[in-house]
Amino acid sequence: MIKNSKYNLITILGPTASGKTGLAAQVASRVKGEIISGDSRQVYRNMDIGTGKDYKDYTVDGIEIPAHLIDIEQPGHHYNVYRFQSDFFQVFQDIRERGKFPILCGGSGLYIESVLKDYQLIHVPPNKELRKDLENKSLEELTDLLKSLKPDLHNTTDMETIRRAVRAIEIEKYTRNHPELKFSFPDIKSLTIGVSLDRDSRRERITQRLKQRLEEGMIEEVQRLLHSGLTPQQLIYYGLEYKYVTLHLTGQLTFQEMFGKLETAIHQFSKRQMTWFRGMEKRGTQIFWIDGSLAFSEKIEKILERFHQP
Repeated sequence: MIKNSKYNLITILGPTASGKTGLAAQVASRVKGEIISGDSRQVYRNMDIGTGKDYKDYTVDGIEIPAHLIDIEQPGHHYNVYRFQSDFFQVFQDIRERGKFPILCGGSGLYIESVLKDYQLIHVPPNKELRKDLENKSLEELTDLLKSLKPDLHNTTDMETIRRAVRAIEIEKYTRNHPELKFSFPDIKSLTIGVSLDRDSRRERITQRLKQRLEEGMIEEVQRLLHSGLTPQQLIYYGLEYKYVTLHLTGQLTFQEMFGKLETAIHQFSKRQMTWFRGMEKRGTQIFWIDGSLAFSEKIEKILERFHQP
């Protein structure tokens, strides 16, 4: 099955509560695949309910589908896109070498795009001298300079503001002077599937899932993390569920206030996810959207049909 496809990766992305994890597991069971999580918070151990680690979704017909980049970091630490990109490519190569098929699944758009678009992510320190030289230049002048350094420039967001343009020039000059920092990526040929839901369905699923997570012990999970030695500030850093439940547990929000604010925040987060995915399309990533309200069997068949297209 794998040999008959022009792809070496299936990416399944979508907003929170769209059902992408269960779908990815079902597809994995059909292509002898393994899942690579593209979620920025599921990397943390003991942060299970709040990050939506629905482990039962990884079991298909009694068989557990292997999932990677989950539970690899201690809470309180700061995982980031640089580490994700490195970890992803290591896992991707390992899965391929074992004759299995990798399936990237998640909703963290920056993480996913960093591997689909081969972002060269290296640490570039500020160049105070360069910034001083550029401080009086207009955005048009900075854009011209950036284009002269990078004729194949495709990321137009680098030219939206003076600050972004200066930083882009700073990065380009630094990488030119340090070619040893650049590295080659595996050739990624991804079939990228987006799971979409209409606004009302998305809102309903978010609300129902939030109620379910609270019933499953999300408040108790946050309480255990606080008892383990994490500070409220450390948990608030992770946002959404961990932010608002922590504010509730520290007496700053009532339960009803917590629920209302968290529900609104998740709706807003879902909207930002969709905005990022639409931006990915504008930046050149082809996403094939499928209706998340369809039956699992229909969604799987649509994905596999496209997977096998010559």
